[in-house]
Amino acid sequence: MQPQSKTAPAAAPTLTLGDIYYVLFRHKWRILLCAMLGLSAAAAVYVLNPPPYLSEAKLFIRYVVTEGKAPTPGGDSAMKSPDQRGETIMDSEEEILTSLDLAKQVADAVGPEKILAKVGGGRDLNRAAQVVNAGMVVEVPPRSSVIRITFGHPDFEVVQPVLNEVITRYLKMHKEIHQAAGMVNDFMNQETDQLRVQLAQTEEELRKARDKAGVISFDDTKSTLAAQMAKLQDEMYAAEAELAERSSVLNELTKGAAAAPTGTPQSAPPTAKINEYRNISARLEMLSHREEELLTQFTPENSRVKDIQAQLAESESARKKMETEYPALLRTNPLPAKSGQAGTIDIPTEMARLNAMRAKIKVITAQMDSIRAQAARIDQVEGSVQELKRKKDLEEANYDYYAKSLEQSRINEALGAGKVSNISTIQFPTPPFVDRKKTLKLIGGIAIGGIAFGFAWAFAIELFLDRSIRRPIDVERLLGIPLFLSVPILGKNGKLRRLKHVSKNLLELDSGKIDGALVASGNTAVNGSADPAASENSLVLNSFHETLRDRLISYFDSVGLTHKPKLVAVTGLGRGSGVTTTAAGLARSLSETGEGNVLLVDMTAGQGSAQQFYRGKDIVGLEGILSTRDDAQVQDKLFVVAEEPGRDKLSRILPQRFTKLVPQLKASNFDYIIFDMPAVSQISITPRLAGFMDMVLLVIESEKTERDLVQRATNLLAQSNAHVGAVLNKSKNYVPTMLHQEYLGNG
Repeated sequence: MQPQSKTAPAAAPTLTLGDIYYVLFRHKWRILLCAMLGLSAAAAVYVLNPPPYLSEAKLFIRYVVTEGKAPTPGGDSAMKSPDQRGETIMDSEEEILTSLDLAKQVADAVGPEKILAKVGGGRDLNRAAQVVNAGMVVEVPPRSSVIRITFGHPDFEVVQPVLNEVITRYLKMHKEIHQAAGMVNDFMNQETDQLRVQLAQTEEELRKARDKAGVISFDDTKSTLAAQMAKLQDEMYAAEAELAERSSVLNELTKGAAAAPTGTPQSAPPTAKINEYRNISARLEMLSHREEELLTQFTPENSRVKDIQAQLAESESARKKMETEYPALLRTNPLPAKSGQAGTIDIPTEMARLNAMRAKIKVITAQMDSIRAQAARIDQVEGSVQELKRKKDLEEANYDYYAKSLEQSRINEALGAGKVSNISTIQFPTPPFVDRKKTLKLIGGIAIGGIAFGFAWAFAIELFLDRSIRRPIDVERLLGIPLFLSVPILGKNGKLRRLKHVSKNLLELDSGKIDGALVASGNTAVNGSADPAASENSLVLNSFHETLRDRLISYFDSVGLTHKPKLVAVTGLGRGSGVTTTAAGLARSLSETGEGNVLLVDMTAGQGSAQQFYRGKDIVGLEGILSTRDDAQVQDKLFVVAEEPGRDKLSRILPQRFTKLVPQLKASNFDYIIFDMPAVSQISITPRLAGFMDMVLLVIESEKTERDLVQRATNLLAQSNAHVGAVLNKSKNYVPTMLHQEYLGNG
């Protein structure tokens, strides 16, 4: 059963707590160096730049009066408080305080030689003004009307006089900026008197216009006329309705009289019958209203509704019976007569009443026309009166403005030059004191800046500048290939653990083939004599080779790989990466399992590593192992051969020969065949032979092999359908184990 996947996709890089630990401990000397430089610079600043003496004062801004050169009412002069739409007022006052002109006036008043005495000396006014401006700090707290002013200087005797002069000069400059210099009392008096006369003339014209109109209040008069018009309109509607009613009744009576037979005069019914007829008519009207009310509450089938309807029918029958017996009842008023009204309707009298109603309507119409004419006349007069009133209001506003301005000018004159009523000093300049806050902030910023630069330098190297593979986690995170082993770099002082109880043959075997790939102390001599430090480190490497052996066997078991022999290739990405040492150590550790024979094949084409594998003994070729194994045996169950048909023709003929040798190798009785392969490149034979292998171990040298180079190598091997695993060599674990243990193979 073959493995199902070649390489896993690389995970997206994320910055974890382990990454931070690694960066900090790997670059700890850079960080400490920057921190020491920052602390040294902070100490130098503290020694060379001692804290100055300070004096502090506070001003309270009630409001600001702004005026133009030619003040006119209407907005050129305004009083603004800092919290009433005066957002820029405090900023403006701050600019005045920090202006170079103010500093120059202060320096001239105090004396340039005093200000420059402890800052280089001299009498240069401009330089003294710059010293004053640089030492003054103006602060305005948010949403506050208070300005805090501090002045610092190395001279104890200068700070308070300078700050006193700053406040005095500021108040004078504030007044000169915000108030017009050309505004004098004579001009204000002239304008005030002229406006007073104009206002009196306008008031007289307004009074005459109101007398001519004959009204006191136009609003009240228009309201009265509107009420009268509404009342006459109601009377007109009532009279017209009554006229229409009586005209209709008279027409009906006239028609009835004309229809009566001329030869049979009807006698008038008795008074008793007339009253009875009227009572029946009234009852009918009452019952009719009652029926309408009940129908709004009940259905026509209700018993109460039916009773009312029965009474209506009975009363209607009685009225018709009386009209049949007495036809003259039809010409009588069916309703009861009003007070002073006869029982019957007299046609001439009714006609006279109609004429009276028409006369009443005519009079009401004339009254309404008179009211309309009066209202139109008031409207015409009101326009001129309102114009005079607006003129009077404008003149009153102008008069009030100039009167207030004249009063303010008199107040300012009484206060004297340089005194401003809207600004108060709530804290006069304090005696000089040493303020170390600013100096401590400066040196603290320098010290923290040095430490921050060290951290930034470390993370910049780790994240952007250094593109090499450094840690075991980088292999799986950035490359997406499984990591079989991480071998730490070994030192001469032997700080790593040493494995004991190793046979003498293994010591000689390891000391005869150490090429510097895994040992930092040096290389082995060609004649086979081993350096003692190299032999000592070789003992430590045995445990890592055994770990690599166990993990490789576990991997084959996990993927169900059971055939023999199993072909394993060990390759790298350059000289000194430790490929030969890893291949030899893996072959030796596999031969110690007791499961079978192990063959180590040197494919490095004449580099000399296999020939020096065992005390300089010449090693037979690859084809020789197929005929006899005695010459190739270097240890119990361990055989070493080399492939060297000719250095120039190796790349060209080896793939064909290797294709023919693979069936013979698989038919041999070896359990494992380890191939020491050349470095992976575009012209190397390793990518072309990788497809024949059950596993290709790629040895990566920590902190030297670029990740892009490793990615290209894995892509080349993946194109040959090779199963790739990684061995990280010479790795350094900078983080203490108690804080972070990144990979179990670090040992």
